[in-house]
Amino acid sequence: MPWFLSIEVLAAVIFIGVAPRAFASTPSVGDEVGAPAPHVVTSDIQAGIEKHIAEQTRLGGGTFRLPFDRKELQLKLVRVHLEYLANLGSRRHFACVDLVGTDGEVYDVDFFLAGDPGAMTVTETTVHKINGQPLYTWEQNREGTWRRVAVKKASKRLLGVIQGKDEFEFIYRVKLPQISAPAQMWLPLARSDRFQTVQVEGIHAPVQWRELEDRAHGNKVLFLTASPAESGQIIEIKYRVERREKAAYAVLDPMTQSYLNPERLVPLNGKFRSIAEDATQGRTTDLMRARALYDHVIDRMRYIKYGSGWGVGDAVHACDARTGNCSDFHAYFIALARAIGIPARLAIGAAIPSERNDGRIDGYHCWAEFYADGKWWPVDISEADKYSSLATYYFGHHPANRIELSQGRDLMVDPLPATGPINLLAYPLLEIAGTPVKAETEFIFRRTKAGRKS
Repeated sequence: MPWFLSIEVLAAVIFIGVAPRAFASTPSVGDEVGAPAPHVVTSDIQAGIEKHIAEQTRLGGGTFRLPFDRKELQLKLVRVHLEYLANLGSRRHFACVDLVGTDGEVYDVDFFLAGDPGAMTVTETTVHKINGQPLYTWEQNREGTWRRVAVKKASKRLLGVIQGKDEFEFIYRVKLPQISAPAQMWLPLARSDRFQTVQVEGIHAPVQWRELEDRAHGNKVLFLTASPAESGQIIEIKYRVERREKAAYAVLDPMTQSYLNPERLVPLNGKFRSIAEDATQGRTTDLMRARALYDHVIDRMRYIKYGSGWGVGDAVHACDARTGNCSDFHAYFIALARAIGIPARLAIGAAIPSERNDGRIDGYHCWAEFYADGKWWPVDISEADKYSSLATYYFGHHPANRIELSQGRDLMVDPLPATGPINLLAYPLLEIAGTPVKAETEFIFRRTKAGRKS
């Protein structure tokens, strides 16, 4: 029997991730009505799903076996999506998990669980995405419940697109790790432009900070130093954002030459030139050539966040591995475009969920622009790869439900990190005694009344 989920499936994500709290929900038909399990938190659900996968992997002789599409998948755990773990009430829970198959594909699998902490059992298992491409999406009914909708029947909004404009609060939160020596941190500071109006409503930090400027790209960067006394402290930036849908646009100074030059991970070489020339053969304008490269990247690459080398925007690795995330898709596109004289550049920030009005966000997102016919043209190739019905839209548009945190690569600021120019700036760059260290980062949003869907 299909599940109809209460609003807490997605809305509860932010609250469960922040504080121990349980939620009552409207039960599905056939659910036993009862009090929600007390004190169910993210770690309880994570432990429950990881225990299930480990036990089934043992029984499966080393792989998690899942019937799908008239065959049996043999899978291994990659990660549990902590941002989507949710207590649905009535001792029902939801988990979303990435598993890699022996066939090389990465499967995003939805699990529904029942029971109390330490005694949860899986009641339903469904393949949601293959290499980032969804088989269905979720739609909220007026009654506050959720139902699955096949991608081919889904509206643009259900596929992540808000047109026109969007308004929301955005919280950028970082938890400092254990600090054993003098530390320095660089964080992006979102700024206003013609497509987004950004108001900084507050910056909370345990130490004094100052603002730096990356003059080459116009980025603002928050810089601070920390000592062992700041270990475990929180840095938080709260924004109020009004964002407008982006289409092709002209500027007085497009600085096109700057975006023909190589970058550390986006070189110019004969291989890129050869691939680009082959992909654009017979195209007579830069706009036509750019579309051919866009289609080539979609055809060549798969959205897979697994293994090593992905996620840093390394164009050579993306070209060779033919897999990666948004930074890799767009680094490869930019390398090809520049190789045949088309200026192109990267921007990075976050995609704001369109199907709900608050909660945590699943990490950063990045996109690109290229210059042709006197305008900068926005593209989002990794999203076009996920949603083929939106491929035409994403060639020339970025939806309104986004926030841009920085633009460009190899950012130069003073002081400069010991590791050199900043490759990408969405997550903070933290160095302890000159060595990069990961800091726990989360993005949270709440759509304002003006931005909420009717």
